[in-house]
Amino acid sequence: MRLGVGMPKAFAPLCGEPLLAHALRGVLGCADVAHVIIVAPGSHLDQARDLAGQDPRIDVVTGGADRSSSVVAGLAALRPDDGIVLVHDAARCLAPADLFARVIQAVRSGNDAIVPALPVTDTIKVVDAAGLVLATPDRETLRGIQTPQGFLRDVLERAYASRTPATDDAGLVESIGGHVRVIDGDRLALKITSPADLAVATSLLQDVPMPDSSHVR
Repeated sequence: MRLGVGMPKAFAPLCGEPLLAHALRGVLGCADVAHVIIVAPGSHLDQARDLAGQDPRIDVVTGGADRSSSVVAGLAALRPDDGIVLVHDAARCLAPADLFARVIQAVRSGNDAIVPALPVTDTIKVVDAAGLVLATPDRETLRGIQTPQGFLRDVLERAYASRTPATDDAGLVESIGGHVRVIDGDRLALKITSPADLAVATSLLQDVPMPDSSHVR
C-alpha cells in the first residue's frame, strides 16, 4: 500500500478523519443523491457502518477481491428506483458536491456515461518495455480522468455483464459500444495514493471551507 498506513486506503486518516468520511461529506452534500452504497472490505465493515450512522440513504456491503468485483457488489445492492449510478473512489475524497451534481445532470441530459476530467499539462510519451519512445501524442487530445463516473444503470450493468477487461468503468462502457462523454473535472478531486498526496489534500482542506459534517460520525 503506497500510503503506508497499514489499513485500507479509504480508512487512512486525513486531518483527523478517514478518507471515507470526507468522501461521504461530498457525496451527501449533493441534493440529487438519494442512495449511497459503501463497498468496504470485510475487515472494516463495522468502521464503514459507524461512518454511515443511521442515515437511511446509506447501505454498506462487503467488497470483492478487486475493484471490478467490488463494483459488481455495489450494483447488486442498488434499489429498484436507482436509475443513474455514480462510481466513486474514496481516494478522491475531496471531490465536491457540485461535481456529483454536474455528473448526474450530464447523464440526465441523454448520455450513456459521463466522466469528469482535467486537461493534461505534461508532455506524454508512449514507450516500450525497454524505455524507447514510440510516440508523443498531442496533449490537446488527452485528459486526466477523475471520479465520480456516472452511468445509466442499465448501461453499466450491461458493461459488467460483458466481462471485458478495462482499467475503469467508462472503459467497460466503451467496450460494449456505449458513448462516453467528458465534462470538466475539479482540482479538488485529486487521487490520494501517497504521503505527498495526503500533504496536498491537507493543504486544500485548510484552504476550502467544508460543509456541515454532523451526519458523518
